[in-house]
Amino acid sequence: MLGNTDAVANLAVKNLEVAKKFYQDTLGLTEVHVEEGELVVFKSGSSSINVYRSDYAGTNKATAVTWTVDSVEDTVRALKTKGVAFEHYDMPGMTRQGDVHLGGNLKVAWFKDPDGNILNLASR
Repeated sequence: MLGNTDAVANLAVKNLEVAKKFYQDTLGLTEVHVEEGELVVFKSGSSSINVYRSDYAGTNKATAVTWTVDSVEDTVRALKTKGVAFEHYDMPGMTRQGDVHLGGNLKVAWFKDPDGNILNLASR
């Protein structure tokens, strides 16, 4: 029923202005809609990400958004120049080279937004 319908990621944040700066200036997403004080919608490729104000911001302890990139290593380097710090996890079947986790032909790097939402980069 929903297989041909686009889905949108939703990220809760405490401060929309801080989040807007991170998603727009640091990650390079394009703002496409604003509902003052409550919601900013960003375009990321052909996808959308709703960043909304919530008292529950940062409580999700799992990955919230994944970007599939051509080179995880190159994207990590570019984001690090903008001050992004990367997370390191011990995961079965994965090793780590610097900030990039490797498992078979999968490369992944995790980072957090200012509210602690877990985001990642992946390539195969």
